[in-house]
Amino acid sequence: MTIPTITTPRLVLRPFGQEDVAAMTRILNQEGVLRYFPATDPPAEDRVLRMIQGLIEHWQERGYGLWAVESKASGELMGRCGLQYLPDSGEVEIDFILGRPAWGQGLAAEAGRASLRYGFEDMGFERIVGIVHTGNGASQRVLEKLGLVRMEQKEFFGMDCYRYAIERPAYGTASQP
Repeated sequence: MTIPTITTPRLVLRPFGQEDVAAMTRILNQEGVLRYFPATDPPAEDRVLRMIQGLIEHWQERGYGLWAVESKASGELMGRCGLQYLPDSGEVEIDFILGRPAWGQGLAAEAGRASLRYGFEDMGFERIVGIVHTGNGASQRVLEKLGLVRMEQKEFFGMDCYRYAIERPAYGTASQP
């Protein structure tokens, strides 16, 4: 399968490659980036390489996945965003991690809108969920900006989280800029 590249006004969502390992390692090692993730220890390059290989395999198996998010202006890798399969529930989750320099600029929402569009329009999903740590107010606001609605609070990935969801009928109006 060829992984599509999507452009937005400020971003390019493109396939990950091995050339992204060093930059993604730097992003994941920035203070606070993994604060609300199950594994908060900054990963070494070998672990990031395995992560990227897993992301590529996910695309091959499922036809959707996580993109490398880069700045359209500079070409710099900013993080990742896209859709991933949750084996515990059988659902599709929107996921995003951006480095600290990208925070607070609406870039997660911009990449998230493109990801939702791909999920609903290209993949034909009926529902996309978002799982977010209860303490991560910034990511909660991004999900809400994208039109996802908080459904419940429960444990996911060994953490106390909120589960958000958006259904296909709500997508058409909620996710537009």
